[in-house]
Amino acid sequence: MRPAAVTAVPPADGLGGGGVQYELKLDGFRCVAFARGDRPAFLQSRSGRDLAPEFPPIAAAVARLPEGLVLDAELVAWRAGRFAFEELFRTRQARAGEDVALGLIAFDLLALPGRDVRRLPLTDRRRLLLAALADVPPPIQPVMATTDRAEALEWMDRLAASGVEGLVCKAAGSAYRPQGAGRVWVKYRRADTVDALVRAVTGSAARPHALVVELDDGRVLLTAPQLTPVQARRVADAARPFLAPPAQDPTHGTIHPLTAPLRAELTLTGRPPTATFVRLRGD
Repeated sequence: MRPAAVTAVPPADGLGGGGVQYELKLDGFRCVAFARGDRPAFLQSRSGRDLAPEFPPIAAAVARLPEGLVLDAELVAWRAGRFAFEELFRTRQARAGEDVALGLIAFDLLALPGRDVRRLPLTDRRRLLLAALADVPPPIQPVMATTDRAEALEWMDRLAASGVEGLVCKAAGSAYRPQGAGRVWVKYRRADTVDALVRAVTGSAARPHALVVELDDGRVLLTAPQLTPVQARRVADAARPFLAPPAQDPTHGTIHPLTAPLRAELTLTGRPPTATFVRLRGD
């Protein structure tokens, strides 16, 4: 069950009647964790692959849960005071050498021993999840969740420095539908506003499609989505005095480099980041 992306956090009545549950959105590997008694735990990725061999501490913790318990969760890594998504791609040995902690943050309960609970409302599944994990120590723990929108926004801002991406907002009465969430689950990802250097434009000189930008940390990105007609006209007017002859870029194809960089304001969202053009800077 996957949430749809939205550009604003919905109000308490924004996903239909019954209220909204707001959860922290964490940066990790989504997995469904199956406790299977005497058999090894199974950590099913979104592609169906078993992640257990790559994350033995998490698999061992799930194996200690009652047989038949099934959790929908995010497998996360923590290093130096913040969530560290990139550590999940490293080998077990490399993570151990860098003092990386792993966690399984459960946000839904799909089954209890002998009982499929997916048809129950989310509020009931949340209550059962908290009861099931009440005496379970880390690395397994329930996600922070609230029905108070203001509290959720305060959490998101306060925990941004630790790598919290945003919020997942769910209709409190929603059942768990494996084939899709529709609009009863949505995700809001906070955007960071940054300035960057415009190194080139794509498309035609008179009607640029996108900007090739360089961030302060040296990363080079192509803005998306395509510039609006008004944005394209303003960029073309500003870039015209600085356009060099067209060149072939191995990543972006035909580009029009600038002999002197312009500065642009962007919003960065997601992982890897998507750079969305906001405006050219007057300075």
